[in-house]
Amino acid sequence: MGILQTAERSSHLDPSDNVIFQRHLIAYKEAANLIKGTVLEIGSGEGYGLLELVPKSDRYIAVDKYHTDIPKELDKNKEIIFIQSEVPPLSQVQDNSVDFVVTFQVIEHIQDDVLFLKEIHRVLKPGGQAIITTPNILMSLAPSPWHVREYNPKEMHNLLASCFTNITLKGVFGNDIVMEYYKSNKESVERIIRFDFLNMRRWLPKPLLRMPYDILNRFNRQNLEEINSDIVNKVRYTDYFIQESAEDCLDHFCIVTK
Repeated sequence: MGILQTAERSSHLDPSDNVIFQRHLIAYKEAANLIKGTVLEIGSGEGYGLLELVPKSDRYIAVDKYHTDIPKELDKNKEIIFIQSEVPPLSQVQDNSVDFVVTFQVIEHIQDDVLFLKEIHRVLKPGGQAIITTPNILMSLAPSPWHVREYNPKEMHNLLASCFTNITLKGVFGNDIVMEYYKSNKESVERIIRFDFLNMRRWLPKPLLRMPYDILNRFNRQNLEEINSDIVNKVRYTDYFIQESAEDCLDHFCIVTK
């Protein structure tokens, strides 16, 4: 994986990641209440989501560009298949073969987002559902050079409507504790951006921006942990909630049905 990708792929292993980790965890907790049968996760990442979803599935297929460690504590009798592959397409997954697709914080990295959704539609069984999260651009603090694009609520709905007719658009929100951290983070990011007086983040090729972005992102999170340790260490997934979409949601939480 490499250390420079840790700012994009959060986990519970670094305390400074806790606020963003818990924000991602609430999506898995919610999805665990919805899924059953054969489940495909696109973008299994560090593998912590498997702990939430595998126990609720009969068969679990995980796909990721990089290797995902399968947690040892999972039931050995569960059928878990890992496919290391870039997407789209989902070339190793058959048509009409899965009951649920779960893909969290992935679509913003995909060049052809419509093809990505078409592939999800293809592999879902009739009546199957996909659960998708991605950042709300209206609440992003700075452009990420790892992201091809981000979406506001209207753009998110229109994209989903290109492949699905049954759409539920919700959002991930934070309580007062989370939003206090968000405010502190925003102020810190704005201080860092002031040094970019040539506005390089807007015109330099994204691959050239990734290394400095990740270094600064990691530095910022660790600095925020030192300054706001009482908040960073205290936040839990229960400090987030999912409700009807609005412009101030942190992430889109989408459910589409084939």
